[in-house]
Amino acid sequence: MSDLFSMTLDDLVDGPDCPQAEVVDICSRMIQIDSQNFGSQGARGELEMCQYVTRLLDDIGVDVTIYESEGRATLVAEWAPGGTDMTRPALLLHGHSDTVPFEAADWTLHPLSGEVQDNCVWGRGAIDMKGFLAMVLSAIRARHRRGEAPSRPIRFIMFADEEGSGTLGSTWLGAHHPEAFDGVTEAISEVGGFSLTTPHGQRVYVVQSAEKGLWWFRMSATGSAGHGSMRNPDNAVTHLLDALSRIDAHHWPDLHHPVQEEFLDQIASIWGLTIDRDNLESSLSPIGPLSRMVAACCAHSVTPTVLSAGYKVNVVPTRASAEIDARFIPGAEEDMMSTIKSLAGPEIDFETISFKPAASAPFTGPAVDAIRRAIDAEDPGAVVLPYLNSAGTDAKGFAVLPNGRRINCYGCTPLRLPVDFDFISLFHGVDERVPIGSLVVGTKIVDHILQEA
Repeated sequence: MSDLFSMTLDDLVDGPDCPQAEVVDICSRMIQIDSQNFGSQGARGELEMCQYVTRLLDDIGVDVTIYESEGRATLVAEWAPGGTDMTRPALLLHGHSDTVPFEAADWTLHPLSGEVQDNCVWGRGAIDMKGFLAMVLSAIRARHRRGEAPSRPIRFIMFADEEGSGTLGSTWLGAHHPEAFDGVTEAISEVGGFSLTTPHGQRVYVVQSAEKGLWWFRMSATGSAGHGSMRNPDNAVTHLLDALSRIDAHHWPDLHHPVQEEFLDQIASIWGLTIDRDNLESSLSPIGPLSRMVAACCAHSVTPTVLSAGYKVNVVPTRASAEIDARFIPGAEEDMMSTIKSLAGPEIDFETISFKPAASAPFTGPAVDAIRRAIDAEDPGAVVLPYLNSAGTDAKGFAVLPNGRRINCYGCTPLRLPVDFDFISLFHGVDERVPIGSLVVGTKIVDHILQEA
């Protein structure tokens, strides 16, 4: 497969019953469904995505349930044909139907085209994450045609609203329909499974086994109204900026999370790097754009993103507010929240916009073993490493269910990537696209996981 990324689709499809037979077509058709999520302004296309997937699963006799929360649609299905070992717990494969918005004028090809060009499938969602949905569905449909059952029951869920932090998707389903997760002990989805290539040509596949938690909050200050031409020691804008300055100046300590430590140790050994904890992103630059994500995972991060105050330039307002995106290391949310409030001071009011817990799972068990074997089957000699994700996934909504039951969640959207392919920047970026060769190998890996997990 040395020329994997220059081969055409016809070269990469072995016949109608191979796992990858439909992956490009399904991915393209999903991209053509406009499922942009505009947050508080609403979303579109999630129900249409559910209807399309329902047709694909109806073809092979799989029953589907669609749950709706405030008009947002989440699809749940179970694939357990004859020959499935029903004594084993179910494996959940999940993804989300929504995408972030786009400005079409910025793109080389229209973001809803799903067009194949330069041996890539182009469009919003190609990577995040209609490509993975297409891999799973193509592999399941091919196994059905071959009459091959999975090793254990497969639960498939396509969530709404992941790009809005999952409030009306995975979080809502976990809270209101925990039965959708009955029997599930392990789950596989984003963000991970993509390859990095060492200077010696060896590939390393990074698999998420932990992710930071999320606290989006609004902090507000009040003061006395007045004329902008006169001194006002009780200015709400100044109070807010002072609080933000104290928070921004705070040095968050390195918490040495075990997943982060293992990743850094392994990467240093494989690449021959010296890790500078005070300049982590720079010292990790040889591994490529992933260095930005990894560098954000030693400590909490607190990022102001929205400011609001006043209505006229010569009027001192009575209230000023800021919205903050805070991400915390698993197990340390109370420490982060109390520190932020202490730094802000007693005059600042806090309002939670969204809170999502961190997720963390041991890098052992049937799903992890299957991931290792599946990657080795398609890319012999590759290394599989766990890592801590600085962002978030739908796992936050159900990793711990209301009854306290835990599900071990992993990020493995398997993609063998070209050496110079800037995968990370295409997440939510312009000209999002995925190589056909990556989809093909990824679907084969998913097929192995269905067989072996």
